[in-house]
This record gives sequence, C-alpha cells and structure tokens, in this order.
Amino acid sequence: MPRNVSDDWGQGMIALSDYLTVAAILFGLSMAGMFINRKNIIILLMCIELMLLAVNINFIAFSHFLGDVAGQIFVFFILTVAAAEAAIGLAILVVLFRNRGSINVADMDTLKG
Repeated sequence: MPRNVSDDWGQGMIALSDYLTVAAILFGLSMAGMFINRKNIIILLMCIELMLLAVNINFIAFSHFLGDVAGQIFVFFILTVAAAEAAIGLAILVVLFRNRGSINVADMDTLKG
C-alpha cells in the first residue's frame, strides 16, 4: 500500500525555520512592547524576559537540530540567571513603589544612591 505524503504531517516534522520564525515573532513583539510602553516598569521587565525566551528558543532549536546538548544546558543556566534577575527587579520595584507611590519610568531618574 503506497504511503500518502500527508500521513507524515502529524508526526512532529517541524523545520528549523519554523522555530526561528516563532522566536523572531516573539522577539519582535517584545521590541514593539518596549517602544510602545515606556512608562510602566513591570511591562518593560516582561518584555525583556520575552526577549530572553525568544533567544532561548533559538538555542534549543539549534541544539536539537545539530544534535548537541550544550545549547540546552546553556538555556538552563540562562533561565536560572533570569529568575534571579526577575526577583531582584521585583524587589527594587517594591521599594520604589513604597518610596514614590508609583512605578513610572520617569520616577526612576530621581533616585539617588
């Protein structure tokens, strides 16, 4: 019985370019989010995290298609650093909100250390 080409569609045959396209779309959305919203610091931090996740998708895709696990291990280290960065960033935002009463980017330049 001859095989139909459409039988292979549901078996996980995703090309490298598909992963790179998704990562580029995520990166572009996060860049647009940073340029559209310049007032709320929480949204800016979320856009930075989205950029980092787009880069991680590239690392994992290339690691999978090249057959090397080094990229996947590197992503674990990146996610660990990103979690620490997010915790420190949120702690700074809590202190800023307690002192200033808002989390606008314009209030950040009045901080003195």
